Amino acid sequence: MKLVFATHNIHKLKEIQALLPQTIELLSLSDIGCNEEIAETAATIEGNALLKAQYVKKHYHYDVFADDTGLEVTALGGAPGVFSARYAGEQKSDTDNIALLLKNMEAQQDRTAHFKTVIALCMGDEVRTFEGIAQGHITKEPVGTNGFGYDPIFVPEGYSQTFAELSAAEKNRISHRAKAFGKLIEALGELSSIDYNQKNTNKNESIRDKRY
Repeated sequence: MKLVFATHNIHKLKEIQALLPQTIELLSLSDIGCNEEIAETAATIEGNALLKAQYVKKHYHYDVFADDTGLEVTALGGAPGVFSARYAGEQKSDTDNIALLLKNMEAQQDRTAHFKTVIALCMGDEVRTFEGIAQGHITKEPVGTNGFGYDPIFVPEGYSQTFAELSAAEKNRISHRAKAFGKLIEALGELSSIDYNQKNTNKNESIRDKRY
């Protein structure tokens, strides 16, 4: 079974491939010749994940999944949310995004926030979404050098360190992305098992038809 992960990031591809059943061959957008920019114009994180997955399914006819992630800050009404990557502008600068967020949080007492990842899967006639959330709070200044994005100013619930202070292994164990991918992998196992059993059923029925 071939399945497309709607990304050009080879490192993300390899990480997920290692978690999937061996019966599933994971392909990137580059592998299927999809080099165009898929517009992320939805008003929600879930909507953007669905847009990317459905675009690939419609134009390239592969089973596919796509992910989208955002940081939602309580005191800012859920911002930056769907605009997390370009919060400070189209340059998509992590440094600029962090600086603007901290500036907007200067007068706020409530610093609670959460990261949200949504994965959309289009497989056969099935369309499913899987959500992962990591609760936490925003610091008053960046701390740590690991990770990317808003990791230096986000402390996950139950920890005293930011995501950027944790090792990659520790972050991946508790992160929003890990939770969403865990649900996806469980569903893929179920769907691939159903597909395998269905093929065997059809094969057996074909054999019986030939006998009688």
